[in-house]
Amino acid sequence: MRSMAVLAFAAGVSAEVFFKETFDGSYADRWTVSGKSDLGEFKHTAGEFFGDEEANKGLQTSQDAKFYAISAPIPTPVDNKDKPMIVSFQLKDAQGIDCGGGYVKVLREPFAGKDFNGDSAYWMMFGPDICGSAKKIHLILNYKGENLLWKKEPRPVDDRLTHVYTAIINTDGTYEMQIDGEKKESGKLDEDWAFLKPKEIDDPADKKPGDWTDDAQMDDPEDSKPADWGNEPETIPDPEAEQPEDWDVEDDGAWEAPQIPNPKFQGEWKAKRIENPAYKGVWSPARIANPDYVEDAALHVSAEKIAAVGIDLWQVKAGSIFDNIIISDSIEEVNAFVAATWGKTKDAEKAAFDKAEEAKKAAAAEAAKAEEKEGVEEGEKEDEE
Repeated sequence: MRSMAVLAFAAGVSAEVFFKETFDGSYADRWTVSGKSDLGEFKHTAGEFFGDEEANKGLQTSQDAKFYAISAPIPTPVDNKDKPMIVSFQLKDAQGIDCGGGYVKVLREPFAGKDFNGDSAYWMMFGPDICGSAKKIHLILNYKGENLLWKKEPRPVDDRLTHVYTAIINTDGTYEMQIDGEKKESGKLDEDWAFLKPKEIDDPADKKPGDWTDDAQMDDPEDSKPADWGNEPETIPDPEAEQPEDWDVEDDGAWEAPQIPNPKFQGEWKAKRIENPAYKGVWSPARIANPDYVEDAALHVSAEKIAAVGIDLWQVKAGSIFDNIIISDSIEEVNAFVAATWGKTKDAEKAAFDKAEEAKKAAAAEAAKAEEKEGVEEGEKEDEE
């Protein structure tokens, strides 16, 4: 049985699920299409292949070269100051995406579904973005009004099956990103995003001394240019060239052999290079404490309460299916949800995909065979005529 979406409850002592969406038949009661004009239409479908048609229904982009914008509120907006936040969703690029986004946004207050657009305030934007050879996973976090790009650019899974993308933001300033339950990236927020100004900067008052020597090597003062250097020209007449027999001096002028590179030409003379005894290394200014640096132990916290989930993206080639979104402070709750959804149908989906691909190959082979037969028959007919 598909669970009621957007459900918040206590699991164990403190675990909470703030948002859960399986896109059952009542999903439209919770999700609002943006009032923005000329948006692409979402379809409620499991696509052409699936493990369980009813359980695998999600929101599928259906029109090429369109923007999409749809969102659903979190029943009770979340203050994540003292809570880890786990955001997980399932994505199937059933079309074999060539250029487009596949990410979700975790939105902040104030929030209004009809007003949702690309400029709406969010705390997190997370998921794949593919366009040609550029393939990466976004994990963008908002800090003091600025959307900070992730310094890492891991690659998403690029096939036509469903995959699970999970982001974990911990209260101790660490994070982890998983694909299909497997850790792909992890680290510290202050190292992998530009949340804070650097702790140290170059001392603007420190200047390079005038006698500082930057050159590791120097010309050898004992090396001198040979007396006969440069006596040879760069090119010489080709000694093997001969005047053509039909050369007419009166009509063609005096014959001259073509020029070729002179093997004796020495080029520009340069003194031999030796180590510079005065070399002091590459100069750099002294480092001092940055007066603009301010420590912040709450980098993980959203500036305003987390209020909604949105899908806001552009796709050149439509067909991606979003399904089974969950936000919780418990990785155990998220893992249980993933096991009950993706885990139960992934093998059957793969089998259905393989069967569909085999059918396509067989149909293509049959069509090629029929085309070849038709060509032979037309050739025989022409021969008879």
